[in-house]
Amino acid sequence: MSTLNSLLSKNQQRTICSQLGSVKLKLLYKATVHGFTGAAFHQRCDNQSPTVSVGYNASGYVFGGHTKQPFSQSGQYGNDDQAFLFGLTGGILQKYPVTNSPYAIRMMANCGPYFGEDLVLVHGSQPVTYSNPQNYYNFNPAQMHGNDLNLTECEVYLVEESTEFEKPWRNVIWETGKRKELMESIKNYKPPDSSVSQARVLLVGQVGAGKSSFFNSINSVFRGHVTSQAISGSSPTSLTTQFRTYSVRDGRGGKPLPITLCDTMGLEDSKGAGLDVDDISSILKGHVPDFYQFNPAAPLHAEVQGYRKSPGVKDKIHCVAYVIDACKVSIMPTKLEEKLEAIRRKVNLLGIPQLVLLTKVDEACPLVKQDLRNVYKSGYIQDIMQGVSTKVGVPLSCIVPVRNYSGELELDLNCDILLLSAVIQMLRFADNYFDELSDRLGSTELKD
Repeated sequence: MSTLNSLLSKNQQRTICSQLGSVKLKLLYKATVHGFTGAAFHQRCDNQSPTVSVGYNASGYVFGGHTKQPFSQSGQYGNDDQAFLFGLTGGILQKYPVTNSPYAIRMMANCGPYFGEDLVLVHGSQPVTYSNPQNYYNFNPAQMHGNDLNLTECEVYLVEESTEFEKPWRNVIWETGKRKELMESIKNYKPPDSSVSQARVLLVGQVGAGKSSFFNSINSVFRGHVTSQAISGSSPTSLTTQFRTYSVRDGRGGKPLPITLCDTMGLEDSKGAGLDVDDISSILKGHVPDFYQFNPAAPLHAEVQGYRKSPGVKDKIHCVAYVIDACKVSIMPTKLEEKLEAIRRKVNLLGIPQLVLLTKVDEACPLVKQDLRNVYKSGYIQDIMQGVSTKVGVPLSCIVPVRNYSGELELDLNCDILLLSAVIQMLRFADNYFDELSDRLGSTELKD
């Protein structure tokens, strides 16, 4: 028999698998090949578990359910507290967990996958969906399948343990000695320009992406405990309203490290809200004073108190880091993408190196949440990074995943290593800026 071709894309499969751990999907049943009948479904799928069942309709909706219970034709219900229904739209999986686990699935001979009394694919041996939420699953039918109950396809996959990415696609040493080595490298860094004591890195990102939290996290690593200096938290609008420059100190009362993290107002997708793109140029060129109060309705002008009319190299931005929430890459508003593109053009014109800090990777992928060291073994995270590369226009090598401290009280070795590795990349990129500036001036002595 010829090999079955999955209708689920590779990215869709990884999105589903990201909810199930380190697994892969093997196609067991395809209705357009084997028949839209209960008999064909049971012949291919009975006594196999766990499974993912997927329905497709002409309206373009992809939806279904997962269960650890093997299917049969007994007519009985199956208990599964891990069962869930889902809708898959734009790379995002909307999950609907079972609310009454003894009735998670039902074993009906003349039907396909039967989830409680709420969702049935191939109902009564017909290419249709039965949908009746709020018995044992709570879901929005319009959101899940658009109320289009005619099936164009139904597939059932066996969930198997995966050996994919058994070896990480980036090598990281997760050891205490490595953390110490990274910290020492940062402490000992010296900008190649003698007039500059600290590399200045500008953090740019959507509201809530974790810009301020990143500074707090780096500060925590060097303090030896979790601390919070910059205002951070959850809010629909930016909690940062001023331009702030933060120096990280080598421990409590220690000397400043050779890097300054510059925080900006968060980007918002609506016009006249969040950081004004025109302010970016002033920040990059070093005109903006510390504590400058952003005004989304009016960009900075030269008459503002503290405006630097003749900034030196030490005042300018030497590296730009876009801070992007891994959970929101696929649903990034078009207006926000356009703002990022406009910013990137300004940064390119000034020859400033750019990288991406991909935050909240543990929230985006359960495999990473289980163990942060899986971040470079996760195909799902790799796909997200590819998506960021396309949207922001930077190479994959310029994207660094991190996990900021939020609710913890104590430091975590693996978290520290990702954070410190990100700072090392920033310093390397800043070096590129100084090298480029030196080449442009045709001298080893940098001048403004």
